[in-house]
Amino acid sequence: MPCGLPVHPHEATPLKLIIQIPCYNEAATLGVALAALPRQVPGFDVVEWLVIDDGSRDNTAEVARQNGVDHVIPHTRNQGLARAFMTGLHACLRLGADVIVNTDADNQYNAADIPLLVAPVLAGKAEIVVGARPIENMQNFSLVKRGLQLLGSWVVRVASHTDIPDAPSGFRAISRTAAQRLMVFNDYTYTLETIIQAGQKNMAITSVPIRVNPDLRPSRLVRSIGSYVKIGMFTIVRIFVIYRPFRFFGTIGVTLFGAGFLIGLRFLAAYLTGRGNGHVQSLILASVLLSMGFQTLLVAFLADLLAANRTLLEDIRFRQQQTDEQVARLTAERRAHD
Repeated sequence: MPCGLPVHPHEATPLKLIIQIPCYNEAATLGVALAALPRQVPGFDVVEWLVIDDGSRDNTAEVARQNGVDHVIPHTRNQGLARAFMTGLHACLRLGADVIVNTDADNQYNAADIPLLVAPVLAGKAEIVVGARPIENMQNFSLVKRGLQLLGSWVVRVASHTDIPDAPSGFRAISRTAAQRLMVFNDYTYTLETIIQAGQKNMAITSVPIRVNPDLRPSRLVRSIGSYVKIGMFTIVRIFVIYRPFRFFGTIGVTLFGAGFLIGLRFLAAYLTGRGNGHVQSLILASVLLSMGFQTLLVAFLADLLAANRTLLEDIRFRQQQTDEQVARLTAERRAHD
């Protein structure tokens, strides 16, 4: 049985793929994206479509139903892309998906590459597959946006110990087991955080090159270069705080403590040579920096303990989900037998 796919009690159980699309006011482009989606994918017996309507104010849900979407999951109000993504994963798991493909409603990603995207999961080589866009050749990406995309991917590689060249890509294939283990704390986007979690949880993750389509509309996540830079940098810093807290706070603490120590040595040298009275400010600054550095190092240890506790809670959640699914499956089989 391929890695990351559930072990069914009966060999005849069909393998199901669900393609999910998070949507917010996407009525103008959703039809185009849906028209390109496949209804048959090699390796799967069932292919279904699921749309997460994230509090849209237009007729996104109606367009989805008119175009044959099997499941429409509504949010009563807009909750953001990351929440919509997680809502989709939970719905797909409830609907019995063995593999989940996430794509965008603006038809950015070429749907013909879905078989390529799911192939490593079916082959048991990966639990998560990320579609790598040809960023350097994408004319709609400005120099600043391209640079931030590359920077974000580099940060993710450092924090996750993975080698994903296009971390912000939302075109992904996710096995059932991986979907059960993912958690997203960021309200803005799920792309970077899920890769870091995959690396920390030792999930098998890889990427495949994919094609992109011409833009149908401007990006909803990038309102301006300034906002994109601000949000991008905030996201990167937050990733380090959450997933590498000891390194983040430890680096700050060591820097402050080291600066205070060097300034203290400077005062000591001046004092031993009879010039200490003129360097009292150095003594005060050294004391402040040493104190701040020591306190920040304590914060680093506390943050690392909290991160370890979060990991334990996530493992408990994953095991509870598996137990609930086994109980539900056995209950359904017993009822069918009776």
